[in-house]
Amino acid sequence: MTEQDMKPGKVYLIGAGPGDPGLITLKGKEILSSADVIIYDYLANKRFLEYRKTEAELIYVGKKGGDHTMGQADINRLIVEKSKSGKSVARLKGGDPFIFGRGGEEAQELVAEGVHFEVVPGITSAISVPAYAGIPLTHRDYTATVAFVTGHEDPFKEKSNIHWDKLATGVGTIVFLMGVGNLSKIARNLIHHGRSPDTPAAVIRRGTVAEQKTVTGTLEDIARKVKEAGLKPPAIIVVGEVVQLRDELNWFETRPLFGKRIVVTRAREQASGFLEKLSSLGAECIQFPTIEIVSPDTFEPLDKAISDLESYQWLLSTSVNGVKYFLQRLYHQGRDVRDLKGIKIGAIGPKTALQWKNLGITPDLVPDEYRAEAVVEAFKKWEPKGVRILLPRAAKAREMLPDELRKMGARVDVIDAYKTVTPTGDTAGIREMLQKGTIDMVTFTSSSTVTNFVNMFGSDRQELTSQWMKKVKVACIGPITGDTAKKQGFSVDLMPKDYTIEALTSSIVNFFGA
Repeated sequence: MTEQDMKPGKVYLIGAGPGDPGLITLKGKEILSSADVIIYDYLANKRFLEYRKTEAELIYVGKKGGDHTMGQADINRLIVEKSKSGKSVARLKGGDPFIFGRGGEEAQELVAEGVHFEVVPGITSAISVPAYAGIPLTHRDYTATVAFVTGHEDPFKEKSNIHWDKLATGVGTIVFLMGVGNLSKIARNLIHHGRSPDTPAAVIRRGTVAEQKTVTGTLEDIARKVKEAGLKPPAIIVVGEVVQLRDELNWFETRPLFGKRIVVTRAREQASGFLEKLSSLGAECIQFPTIEIVSPDTFEPLDKAISDLESYQWLLSTSVNGVKYFLQRLYHQGRDVRDLKGIKIGAIGPKTALQWKNLGITPDLVPDEYRAEAVVEAFKKWEPKGVRILLPRAAKAREMLPDELRKMGARVDVIDAYKTVTPTGDTAGIREMLQKGTIDMVTFTSSSTVTNFVNMFGSDRQELTSQWMKKVKVACIGPITGDTAKKQGFSVDLMPKDYTIEALTSSIVNFFGA
């Protein structure tokens, strides 16, 4: 859905799912990327807000533990007001808007005000959270019926809307949403109306994310067990024989990095693969890019070198970005890879080499160790004396490689192909998590990510290095990055033998497994 498809003055009631950022619908994501205004709840994962367009207005109206930022009537008025001002409004709600999400009330208000609206269903926690806890709500050997019930019924009602006498024995699996505070009462009501005290029960807190925690028991003892475990909202309750299947089907909480909160400092455009790997292994990844890849101050030196390409015998690539920006300028001049005929290609690292291989070019030199020192050693067999080498790379990079090649007699032209800058991202969220000690690991994939990470905390740099990072594990992709981290006062807990993202991921798994 493009921005042109979004109708002004229309409201989209979007279900954001239970928390796992992968469980929002494609349609919901498309609408978020085009909406003028996003009005969101506490239970909606804030990572969804990254899909917004830059100029979108964000308004938080969440409700957490009885603390209401805005009453429902005020929320209704806000939605109407924004839509009537001619803006497309995305109303982002946790779970599904029409299952205990008060989406129906908001829709009624829109109808009364003559505002066009559309409902984008979401994956409700009622079905997704038990699935992530290894509990199927129906099973041919256990039950063919399931009921969803609010566990947070208005305590001031004179009469309950829940028919406990029918519910207790008339449904195989019962799922209560938002009922932890009333757990004892719920269990008593079910037992009083005929459900066996030995009926299996489970309470699942913060389902589908890294903080998920599950407590199982029976109707007779589940309230006590939950209290002893200190489980707090948000959580759901599952009652029924299907809870017995959890021990056999528990897939989410048994993943190797489950429950680990890991910060990824890599540039946003390069971090997706690393994030996906860690997330698939159970980690909750906090994307906190500390470098941004941008064009150099001027392309004039690189353009001049490309115009004189035939005078070079070697083209050295020290990073994927170096290849990317070099090729962009090559194409900008109306040339292509055929103009590299007769020029030998050197690449540091398998990912950089892959960039060339995808173009049908096999690099002539790929050192076994992915750093500048290994390139120098590998070059010795090529007798570089008098050879002219083009090295398009990041501005302000290490001088070790060109210096050593020059000592060997090579003529090296170091050209700024791109530069890394410190993003202007908000550090408030990451700062709060570090202060609370809720981050398990911070990963660094270059010296720049380390230096910028520290600099982004400004006046809090001293607290960061002397206090907040003391209990946080630090993972570095290689020795150069590791040395930079140590100079900043960090203890480096792990570093892979091979300096690749794949090796770093494996090292993280082994580290926490041990």
